[in-house]
Amino acid sequence: MRGAMELEPELLLQEARESVEAAQSYRRELGHRLEGLREARRQIKESASQTRDVLKQHFNDLKGTLGKLLDERLVTLLQEVDTIEQETIKPLDDCQKLIEHGVTTAEDLVREGEIAMLDGVGEENEKLWSFTKKASHIQLDSLPEVPLLVDVPCLSAQLDDSILNIVKDHIFKHGTVASRPPVQIEELIEKPGGIIVRWCKVDDDFTAQDYRLQFRKSTSNHFEDVYVGSETEFIVLHIDPNVDYQFRVCARGDGRQEWSPWSVPQIGHSTLVPHEWTAGFEGYSLSSRRNIALRNDSESSGVLYSRAPTYFCGQTLTFRVETVGQPDRRDSIGVCAEKQDGYDSLQRDQAVCISTNGTVFVNGKEMTNQLPAVTSGSTVTFDIEAVTLGTTNNSEGGNFKLRVTISSNNREVVFDWLLDQSCGSLYFGCSFFYPGWKVLVF
Repeated sequence: MRGAMELEPELLLQEARESVEAAQSYRRELGHRLEGLREARRQIKESASQTRDVLKQHFNDLKGTLGKLLDERLVTLLQEVDTIEQETIKPLDDCQKLIEHGVTTAEDLVREGEIAMLDGVGEENEKLWSFTKKASHIQLDSLPEVPLLVDVPCLSAQLDDSILNIVKDHIFKHGTVASRPPVQIEELIEKPGGIIVRWCKVDDDFTAQDYRLQFRKSTSNHFEDVYVGSETEFIVLHIDPNVDYQFRVCARGDGRQEWSPWSVPQIGHSTLVPHEWTAGFEGYSLSSRRNIALRNDSESSGVLYSRAPTYFCGQTLTFRVETVGQPDRRDSIGVCAEKQDGYDSLQRDQAVCISTNGTVFVNGKEMTNQLPAVTSGSTVTFDIEAVTLGTTNNSEGGNFKLRVTISSNNREVVFDWLLDQSCGSLYFGCSFFYPGWKVLVF
């Protein structure tokens, strides 16, 4: 009885501890959910603010453009009125001048005649005879033709108010507000010096023609385009390790020019050290980040190895051939347990590789299964998994077995690779005997 009572406080204490731990865990989970709510609220408010700004700017631009177009049309119509007015007034002006000249002539003739008649008729009165002679030479019965009003243009503005209904109908249908983007980032996969971004379409009614992927460092204010195309996956290179990056994607509908709203930005980073080729090796020129090797025209030959054993089992190692040169049966792209100088190819012991003609070599032995020949743009991937970490008893030698899958041009070969010693990490390498070959590793 006493023993049970002595244990009871300990049980109570243990139960209290468990309750405290459960409460702490519950509080943490609630904190995570609160943070999720804050993120959701911020996303709604920020996207709503951005949408308002876009709408205001767009409609202000439309008003400015429409006002400019209306002003230009008004100027054109006013110029047309001026032209018609000037062309139709000119004959009237000419007729008016002719009439005014006739009025002046008639007034002068009346004045001269009245003076001549006041002098009376006499033999010596030459004024009256002169006036009579002058009047006989003037055609006082010839009157200029004045156009009737029915023959004179009457200008008017022909304005169709239906344009208001047409414009109103278009304006009322112009623009939409989407409450969610039609695409979303689905997965971020870290790679040495890069991140694979995968996205998917989430709106069944949206038919995508192209996608547009952007990224930025979390410390930057500006996104930059990194991919535009029809694929739903892209590897973003030049990623610094242990640095957060933001990614977003949008889409363009089939037959449309405008892009959809951006997806919800996703944050990703890579903890993997970037793959690099060994610098300073004669025969090869490297890019600034040392992840691209170009076989130059040096006569030196040999295997260009990685700077360090940065490939680990369970990962995917990818080589992309950017440009090609003349192939040679001794060419090689592959991985090895350790660097071994003195070889001109990875077609040797403790290495697996593929030649540019598609031949696969394991520990220097040619396999019967082949892959397609390597061409410009070809991607060669190595997936290696540890099968046996202990000693194996076999007649082929080797104490450790790795399962290797090499893929190229939608074909793959799978085989076991026996090593003399356990390798937690592997080197990669390449060898080409003619210039022009350029290989990117990631």
